[in-house]
Amino acid sequence: MAEIIHPFYESNRDVMEAAMRHRLDLVEATLCEHAYLSDIDGIRPEVMDEFEIVLAQMPYVGGTANRMSDFFMRLMGFMAISRVLRRHGLPVSIIGEIERETYKAQLLTMPEAERLALGREFMSSENQAVLREQAEKSHQKEFPGDFVYDFVEPSPDGEFEFGIDYKVCGFCEFADQHGDKEILANICGLDFDAYATRGIHLERTQTLAGGANHCNFRFSRLSFE
Repeated sequence: MAEIIHPFYESNRDVMEAAMRHRLDLVEATLCEHAYLSDIDGIRPEVMDEFEIVLAQMPYVGGTANRMSDFFMRLMGFMAISRVLRRHGLPVSIIGEIERETYKAQLLTMPEAERLALGREFMSSENQAVLREQAEKSHQKEFPGDFVYDFVEPSPDGEFEFGIDYKVCGFCEFADQHGDKEILANICGLDFDAYATRGIHLERTQTLAGGANHCNFRFSRLSFE
């Protein structure tokens, strides 16, 4: 019996599948160069089939009302890629490098002005107010599989503009439930490029996936000459 995909993700399926196909286009040369996997035509359908499984496994956490829904939709596809490449015998560290390179290339297809505008919006005082509100709400744990986090006020010494401490990670819970703990760190590694391409410096010294009691995200603006 086929697994049921939540209606929210079903309504966004076309966009997510298009992003996955784009990633597979971008990863082809890297796989041939670094992973020596020449059968990319065979890997493509395998990844898309696995993505169908991931779609059905993705927890619903409130849809557009919750900022973390976007994280699931943008990044969970890499779980499918990791699973398939792991089955083909690639080391987890190599898979992580391939995925970061691919994700960065995909992010850079957006015009720089648009990326930096998104970064300014994220760092704005208005967005910080939204983050404070959603951080407080996250502790209600309304949806199983959701994130729980605290907003961290700006550093008095100017070291960072604001931060987020994730106390519960939806990706960690997903990995625990579906046997993906080995490849979980690859998802964590994508964060740095996601923010850097939008003109934001992310400082993070520990993660839940790495055994810490929280992930300490600290954000500041990158300066461009």
